[in-house]
Amino acid sequence: MRKIYIAITCLLLANIMLQAQEQDTVKLTLKDAIELAQLQSVDAAVALNELKTAYWQYRTHIAEQLPEVNFTGTLPSYSRQYSRYLNGDGVYTFVRDNSLGIKGDLSIDQNIALTGGKISLNTSLEFTRQLGNEAFSEFLSFPVGLTLTQPIFGVNNQKWKRKIEPVRYQEAKAAYVESVEEVTITTIRYFFNLLLAKSRLSTARQNLWNADKLFEIAIAKRKIGQISESELMQLKLSALQAKGKVTEEQSNLNANMFQLRAFLGLGELDIIEPIVPEAVPSLRMNYPIVLEKAQENNSFAKNILRRQLEADYGVATAKGNRRSINLFASVGYSGKDHTIGTAYQNLNNSNLVEVGFSIPLLDWGKRKGNVKVAESNREVVLSKIRQEQLNFNQNIFLLVENFNNQSAQLQIAEEADLIAQQRYKTSIETFMIGKINILDLNDAQQSKDDARQKHIEELYYYWNYYYNIRSLTLFDFQHDRTLDAEFEEIVRK
Repeated sequence: MRKIYIAITCLLLANIMLQAQEQDTVKLTLKDAIELAQLQSVDAAVALNELKTAYWQYRTHIAEQLPEVNFTGTLPSYSRQYSRYLNGDGVYTFVRDNSLGIKGDLSIDQNIALTGGKISLNTSLEFTRQLGNEAFSEFLSFPVGLTLTQPIFGVNNQKWKRKIEPVRYQEAKAAYVESVEEVTITTIRYFFNLLLAKSRLSTARQNLWNADKLFEIAIAKRKIGQISESELMQLKLSALQAKGKVTEEQSNLNANMFQLRAFLGLGELDIIEPIVPEAVPSLRMNYPIVLEKAQENNSFAKNILRRQLEADYGVATAKGNRRSINLFASVGYSGKDHTIGTAYQNLNNSNLVEVGFSIPLLDWGKRKGNVKVAESNREVVLSKIRQEQLNFNQNIFLLVENFNNQSAQLQIAEEADLIAQQRYKTSIETFMIGKINILDLNDAQQSKDDARQKHIEELYYYWNYYYNIRSLTLFDFQHDRTLDAEFEEIVRK
């Protein structure tokens, strides 16, 4: 029993401590929320990892263009078995193999981007120790050798990679900046959702306070016969509805706060206090300039170029596969003896040249068909690109038009908000002296609430249009500069 009492006491103390724990209030401007999201949101981390993947793919491509040093060896190779041996008279016999071998080969390999071939400079040394009764040792050396492997008519893969991979990396870098801007757009949406929820809750609480006060006044008026019983009940119903609205908007506020808090990576006990942006920049977009910036900076332009190159590469590969002729040439020196020193003396030429080819004599049009398929695929890609380009341009045009119109819409909504607030205040005063009825008062309240929400919504649309244009152009029109990043530093974090 004593243990149970101790456990209950600990639970009660823990509960009291949790309730007493202060919740931190975080005041956030729109700019603060954006910077926080770009630093620690999950979406920003995903964008960073995608950039790192693209970066190391590009680094791998660069490394393929540089000399590669390779060492291969066998240390050791021991054999004790029978092997079949062909004698000079054409008769096979089995001979005993009892030997120990060591071999090492060092090579420097370089891809030839101009021709698509490969050249290697190599040196090697092989040691064999024959075991048994008549044991002896022998060395075989290749001090220097030069090997060339070259396709004659095949597709030059290195040439196409040198065209495609830099474009792919530029596309990835632009896509990263766009992803960061997408994080910004999402932040704006969540921020204004919370701002609207806060405004609705504030309005609901104010309406409840007003409804309670009006109901108290109405009770007094009813006693002296200035209003009817029906009007009194209507005010009581309005007070009850206002109370229910407060509960509803509180839940809505909690849900939106949790969403923004989770997105920004804040603690669950943090209370976010969003601050309404007081001013917006005075900007007017010019469609030709916006379109030019988008075509220069957006990943879509790089995406189009990459897909065109890949389609051309597919056609070139199909044409190259119609016939295959490969050249292999190896020149160098070799020597052999029973000691290492003498194995590098009295060297002899070691040359090998091979030309292998594969030309189909009858394939029933299979390779020609592959070429036609590749050409058709290229035409499909080009057709899709033309349609996507039209849609891209249209999207930019609509965004520019909406943004340019939004300044006027925002100004109208701001003036309407002030007028509706003043009208509602006047309506309350007029109702108190009995000059208007309850329906007119409710109408003024509804207009006031709608005007306030409309003002915040128009503010959201302004920033949403602006940052969507930034996301497409990767250009900061406020500060007249291109959005860029230190990609080398970012990928090494």
